Amino acid sequence: MSGHSKWSSIKHKKGAVDAKRGQLFTKLARAIQVAAREGGGSIEGNAALATAVQKAKDARMPKDNIERAIAKGTGADSDAEAFEAVVYEGYGPGGVAMLVEALTDNRNRTGADVRHTFSKSGGGLGEPGSVAWNFHKKGLLLVDAARYSEDDLMPAIDAGAEDVVRDDDVLEIVTAPADLPGVREALETAEVELQSAEVTMRPDNRVEVEEAHIGALMRLIETLESHDDVVAVHANFDVDAEALERAAAA
Repeated sequence: MSGHSKWSSIKHKKGAVDAKRGQLFTKLARAIQVAAREGGGSIEGNAALATAVQKAKDARMPKDNIERAIAKGTGADSDAEAFEAVVYEGYGPGGVAMLVEALTDNRNRTGADVRHTFSKSGGGLGEPGSVAWNFHKKGLLLVDAARYSEDDLMPAIDAGAEDVVRDDDVLEIVTAPADLPGVREALETAEVELQSAEVTMRPDNRVEVEEAHIGALMRLIETLESHDDVVAVHANFDVDAEALERAAAA
């Protein structure tokens, strides 16, 4: 299991949410806008838009905000800003491979900010393709393993989930991206409470990270995630849950 999933689970249990709610809504609106621009404004016919809208609903983003973002993406709003999707590849502390997804209206500004953030952490950006080969797009749902067993998640398998993996206090349900909505619906119908459900870039191979590097790695991830233009950070680290707990408490 990826250390990033464990880290997300720890933050969920601690009730850690984005305190800058306006910034969160801005990121969600950008994602909706770009998905609508690239695939059209129909949620039923645009899987990327459906995923972005569901993520916004999970964050309790107002319906009006969602509708305005779709309108901007489809060109119905003449004041729409032009955002483009950019992916940065690099290495963090401990040799961890990282993908950083951003939506920006100024590629040069965002690239310079991301490069500077990596450099401050002791890591660095790589060339395109340097780490992307190790990541594949998957649907990922997280469930508290202290509350549920693999048997409780059989509805997910019946709905098309590819795998269920237990590690420490987290259960990961892995799906093909297109199957995520159906698997989510099946689990919610079975009254299984989800910690999160999203399309992510899942690493094929992971690296163990020494505890001495965990703090710096977590700070790098959180600094990147707090950037206005960054919408997701993916990393291929694995680490003991207790060590992550200590890093979270530091």
